[in-house]
Amino acid sequence: MRSSVDRLEQQVSSQSDDLVRLQQAEREVQATRTLYETFLTRLKEATVQRGLQQADSRVLSEAIPGRYVSPQKSRIVLVSVMLGLALGAALVFMRQFMNKGYRTADDLEAGTALPVFGQIPKMPIKRRSHLITYLNDKPASAAAEAVRNLRTSILLASPNQAPQVIMSTSSLPGEGKTTQAICLAHNFAGLNKKVLLIEGDVRRRTLNEYFKVESNKPGIVTALGRESGDISDLVVRDPRMNVDVLLGEKSTLNAADLFSTGKFDEFLDRMRDAYDFIIVDTPPVLIVPEARVIGQSVDAIIFSVAWDRTSRLQLKESLRQLDRAKLDVAGLVLAQIDPAGMKRYGYGGKYGTYSTYSSSYYDQ
Repeated sequence: MRSSVDRLEQQVSSQSDDLVRLQQAEREVQATRTLYETFLTRLKEATVQRGLQQADSRVLSEAIPGRYVSPQKSRIVLVSVMLGLALGAALVFMRQFMNKGYRTADDLEAGTALPVFGQIPKMPIKRRSHLITYLNDKPASAAAEAVRNLRTSILLASPNQAPQVIMSTSSLPGEGKTTQAICLAHNFAGLNKKVLLIEGDVRRRTLNEYFKVESNKPGIVTALGRESGDISDLVVRDPRMNVDVLLGEKSTLNAADLFSTGKFDEFLDRMRDAYDFIIVDTPPVLIVPEARVIGQSVDAIIFSVAWDRTSRLQLKESLRQLDRAKLDVAGLVLAQIDPAGMKRYGYGGKYGTYSTYSSSYYDQ
């Protein structure tokens, strides 16, 4: 019995030693596996990094001296020039296509079959009250000479007798008709003629801004109510211009009805005996009917067309309305010409093809 117990104890002791050695071997295996996995991971990372650093290209053949291949400068320049010309032509065509106004006297005459009496540049003034001062200070300017050309055309238009009562009108407001009327009156007065300037636009009444007078001064309405031809107390005389100015006046009557009565004809008949020339500034044709009414009593109608602004359709409709009223336009005036715009559109300077010679004849 004792021997059996001793033998069992020896077996247990031997198994304990074996277990310790087994556990130690397992720990060594685990450490070796961890170290192996670490080295394997680093090996893979190094392999991937090496693959990324390798170039994707390879040398097929060595470079040898030869001819110039690219870029082909001559071809690039040629293509650029052609594209530039095409783009420029397209822009010019687009601007011409979008243009609905008139830029030259030839174009205006061709589009209306009416003579162009004058081409007046835009007046270089900031305020309306500066207009007369400019005309006095710059008698040899391009604008002043243009007005003289207009005056000459008007006087020579009628072979028998020059028109005495002249109407200035346009299609829409702001197209130069009032400036045209004042310049004509100023120019006729320069010939030592007795001139009366009538403001027929009694709705807007803007002449007072040119002559620095109050807008409520009695004028044309009061004059039409008088039986006598004395209007000396009604006219405005600006010391800068030897012209009698009869301002527009607010009326209880409709403006068209005011001029439709026989009193306006009678008034003009009396004024014909008192003045050499009578200039009537009327409202625009397309806005109100007064221009067609006043036109029945005048000798000549001068129609102002704003340069590059009055559309062909507007001018056509204006002339159609005047024609239906049995009124003939004596001549057109291309007004408010922009010299810089003329050059920009390729029409030359102040007077188109004559701009080369203008500097020796005109003061600026």
